Amino acid sequence: MKVSEIMTTNVECVPPDTGVRELADKMKTLDIGFLAVCDKDRIAGTITDRDIVIRAVAGGRDIASVKASDVMTKSVHCCSESDDTKDVSKKMRDKGVRRMLILDQGKRLAGVVSIGDISKVEESESGKTLKDISEAA
Repeated sequence: MKVSEIMTTNVECVPPDTGVRELADKMKTLDIGFLAVCDKDRIAGTITDRDIVIRAVAGGRDIASVKASDVMTKSVHCCSESDDTKDVSKKMRDKGVRRMLILDQGKRLAGVVSIGDISKVEESESGKTLKDISEAA
């Protein structure tokens, strides 16, 4: 099965200069814990609710001045929308990530797939992937 068949296509993007309070408000409003950080039309990083807590709040940073670029994960792992779900699951396992950004043929953000999405179609793969990611952490 192609990852394009199971990915979430309405990925929320924020610019790198978005304040942490605004990020948290957006996550709360949309009931999500993950945002792509995009600089113009290119992916600059990703940010999760955990990034905000660990890197900003627990890090003792001044929340009023912290921006997405200060706390985002800059090493972004991506796959193509034409990739097979088993291949994406393996890449997630190899990279130790729970979400993978999906790019279209023009290298533009097309969607995101989570380990939960994978688990709905690749039960044995998602179990292995989750086990390996959890053990690595």
